[in-house]
Amino acid sequence: MDLGPLNICEEMTILHGGFLLAEQLFRPKALAEMTKSDWEHVGKPIVEALREISSATAYSQPFAWKKKALIIIWAKVLQPYPVSPSDTEIRWQEDIFFSVGNMIPTINHTVLFELLKSLEASGLFIQLLMALPTTICRTELERFLEHMTIDTSSRDVAFFLDVWWEMIKHKENKQDPLLSQFRTMAHKYLPSSDEFSHPPKRFKSDPDVCPTMPLLAMLLNGLKQIQKRILCLGMKCHALANLADMLTVFALMEDDPQEVSAVIYLDKLATVISVWNSDTQNPYHQQALAEKVREAERDVSLTSLAKLPSETIFIGFEFLHSLLQEWGEELQVMLNGSQGTNYSSYRLCDSLTSFSQNLKLYLDTTSLSKEERQVVSELAECVKDFLRKTSRVLNKKGSEDITASIAMAIIEQKMDRHMEMCYIFASEKKWAFSDEWVACLVNNRALFREPDLVLRLLETVMEVSMTDRAIPQSQIKQVIILILECYADLSLPDKNKVLSGVLHCWGRKGLSERLSAYLEGFQEDVNTTFNQLTQSASEQGLAKAVASVSRLVILYPEVTVKKMCSMAVINLGTQRFLAQILTAFPALRFTEQQGPNSSAATFLVSCLKETVWTKFSTPKEEKQFLELLSCLMSPVKPQGIPVAALLEPDEVLKEFVLPFLMLDIEEVDLSLKIFIQTLEANVGLEEYWLQSCSPFPLIFSLCRLLDSFSKFWQFPQEKRCLSLDGKDLVIHILEILCEIVLANAETFSPDTWIKSLSWLHRKMEQLDWTVGLRLKNFFEGHFKCEVPATLFEICKLSEAEWTSQAHPGYGPGTGLLAWMECCYISSSISEQMLSLLVVDVGNPEEVRLFSKGFLVALVQVMPWCSPKDWQYLHQLTRRLLEKQLLHVPYSLEYIQFVPLLNLKPFAQELQLSVLFLRAFQFLCSQSCRNWLPIEGWSHVVKLLCSSLTNLLDSVRLIQSVGPWAQGQDQDLTQESLFVYTQVFCHVLHIMAMLHQEVCEPLYVLALEILTCYETLSKTNPSVSSLLQKVNEQRFLSSIAENISPKERRQTLLQKISNF
Repeated sequence: MDLGPLNICEEMTILHGGFLLAEQLFRPKALAEMTKSDWEHVGKPIVEALREISSATAYSQPFAWKKKALIIIWAKVLQPYPVSPSDTEIRWQEDIFFSVGNMIPTINHTVLFELLKSLEASGLFIQLLMALPTTICRTELERFLEHMTIDTSSRDVAFFLDVWWEMIKHKENKQDPLLSQFRTMAHKYLPSSDEFSHPPKRFKSDPDVCPTMPLLAMLLNGLKQIQKRILCLGMKCHALANLADMLTVFALMEDDPQEVSAVIYLDKLATVISVWNSDTQNPYHQQALAEKVREAERDVSLTSLAKLPSETIFIGFEFLHSLLQEWGEELQVMLNGSQGTNYSSYRLCDSLTSFSQNLKLYLDTTSLSKEERQVVSELAECVKDFLRKTSRVLNKKGSEDITASIAMAIIEQKMDRHMEMCYIFASEKKWAFSDEWVACLVNNRALFREPDLVLRLLETVMEVSMTDRAIPQSQIKQVIILILECYADLSLPDKNKVLSGVLHCWGRKGLSERLSAYLEGFQEDVNTTFNQLTQSASEQGLAKAVASVSRLVILYPEVTVKKMCSMAVINLGTQRFLAQILTAFPALRFTEQQGPNSSAATFLVSCLKETVWTKFSTPKEEKQFLELLSCLMSPVKPQGIPVAALLEPDEVLKEFVLPFLMLDIEEVDLSLKIFIQTLEANVGLEEYWLQSCSPFPLIFSLCRLLDSFSKFWQFPQEKRCLSLDGKDLVIHILEILCEIVLANAETFSPDTWIKSLSWLHRKMEQLDWTVGLRLKNFFEGHFKCEVPATLFEICKLSEAEWTSQAHPGYGPGTGLLAWMECCYISSSISEQMLSLLVVDVGNPEEVRLFSKGFLVALVQVMPWCSPKDWQYLHQLTRRLLEKQLLHVPYSLEYIQFVPLLNLKPFAQELQLSVLFLRAFQFLCSQSCRNWLPIEGWSHVVKLLCSSLTNLLDSVRLIQSVGPWAQGQDQDLTQESLFVYTQVFCHVLHIMAMLHQEVCEPLYVLALEILTCYETLSKTNPSVSSLLQKVNEQRFLSSIAENISPKERRQTLLQKISNF
């Protein structure tokens, strides 16, 4: 058995010597015959031997040998006597106490109990007693009580009361190997018939049986037996306090009582220790602070896992009542006297106060018989009356001064509730920056590696550094560095907790606003860190980058985040890497209050708006900003680093889209790109996030923007921040938005849905009617489609689905214009309009009039068409030609001779080319030429070029299919060349009518047509004779001669001459 670091023989020799001296003093009697009265004369050598051993080992293991020696002595007392030779043989092999026990003569319980009393070892006595098996434990306590009742002295009473108090405070220590060995030994000493004769391998207490309860009842009975011997007022206080505490803890408290707060706990410790400091008779008066705290913790932390039997409880109630009646008056005189408070009197008042409070709760919540309730009520009144007549205020002088020292001692020694003390230590402003406080923080920094503690320390430093206290700057700097080191050691989630607290306490300025004087070199740190970031933008460098940024972002969140936002937009290719760093700090979703009349915005959004939004200098920066937003909404999750979205889709729409959905706002184009990106990226989200964006006002904002395109060329150029191409993006976004809202219609209550639709429908009355028609599917089943009344003149519209409205600008003869405006809304509506059109194909005059009206309507609509609108109209025109509803006569103005060709396969392409020529002749006429600004002419030219490019593709396709598909005996090469010639002439004709500055796309198209012509003619040399080729070159050259400027003309002529 390991009995400690010192040689057992040396200590046992001293103990052996003490017992030899005692034997000599007691001769001729044996020590086993000693009585209580003999101890005063005989016991002194034994006591001195134990004190010598304890003092020799005090610096290495205080009280360790005292415990070991008492275990050896108690084991000797329990050893069966006499011992047979066979028992000796067995114990020599198995009994770990055999060798040391043989150095002690045979002794009885008197020696043990008197030794314990002389050493004032009540705590050790209870530790060892409670380590014994239940049967032996009770037997030993009975012997002790019997010993105490024989010739009871004041020292007996004091020791008994201390033992009882230790029993109340006792908590089992299952980790002590000495106690386990002592228990094992005691089992072996039991008679073989005893139920505990064969100890289990592990000793587990029965959860249903608490061994303390019968022992407490025995002690209560012991108190009754020695009551008459309790004469000293201090002992009376002690006895009453013990009885009150026992009843409070083991009878009145809840089964799972709430632990008192750390502040109250610390205050109670300070009070107890203050009383000990002022009570010179208290055994702990001279102890070191750490030992006082350790013992005071036991005094104020009374708990129980079981309850006394009801019978014992009421015996205790009645006994407490009788003692108060018997001793109350003299105790009140003493408590109200002028002498200082000792610990016994303090405990009496404190214990009775706690007992009174718990007894009242017991009365209110426990079911009692009439007799029991009377007993409890009378006791409650008696205690209340005693406390009322006791005017003494417990002396807490100086307790405030030692509270800090106590808390720091608990932290230093890592005693019970030391982490709670860390929170008080970190929060208490009065303690901060004392030498002891700084030393405690330095020595125990590992305990402060918790986010709440770091935050509390920061709050304390921030507040104290702003006061008038004279604190050396070097000390403040030292503490800040220590706290930042604790912060640096935190996990990333815990760092975010601290960052969140910093932002909530001190806002976007972080710590630097108040601590800038102590943060030398911060700007250099910022520059160095971000220089390193731009150079190591990789997955490998991400963890290191996050760690570097974590320190900067807590010191000065605004500077750090703004710098990162700026870098993500300006530095090519860094946006994803920097977004990953930012998303590692979900605390940046901190919401700032901008003011009483403005809405709250998250800190990150504010930084983005103040730093980069509206400040882009290149399309590349806009693209990087789009990618940055995307990564902040849907972060890429790197391995080993937890990240979270910093931007919600609804937030992005509210901040970067909705305020900018107007044609005259410069950011409208980028806002639309953000809008579509946000919708497409979040369309699969389970939660209907659009609900928080007020989807119906959002739809109306898009419709209002769409409406502005109907008056597009009426606005001055500076008010047109989108091109007509942007109209297609607006329409696409509107379609997706409506689909999402419709798909989630069930998230609205029926009443809300109807009211929202009605609101939107009323709003549509302010806009062009074509905008409302784009919401046809959205309003279906609730509202009819509202169109100009003239549309009903040329269409068979169902009145169940359509309704006419008077619209300004749609007088008689405008039905075809309204019809065409319906047709470019969508392919489905175009098909519907075509099927409902009322034109008699068998009536040539009606077809002729329709065709003229169609050309006029086309000219009116074309300048306001987006590319997608124009595509729908191009397809519609082909359908009308196929159905022979549209008549486009082909003139011979660009034909030298009537060709002997079959142009039927190309009839539609030739008709389209002529139609476009006629449309531009109309547009360039005197009545229409002032409709459009120069940008408008550029737009219609772009639309024309897209259609003619489509037409050329169609010609190539028809020609490549071959005669077997056309039912011809020869291929279509010559016919294709003829079509190219005609389209070329039409293009040059249109160029001649337009401003030269808008003709560049047509010029490029003319060159492309010549290339097509040249390529086709060279691949089929047999088709054209030399004479024919010369004639075609001369003809084309004569057309090109009319083109200006000179550079374009010369290029075209050069191209033609190369045929």
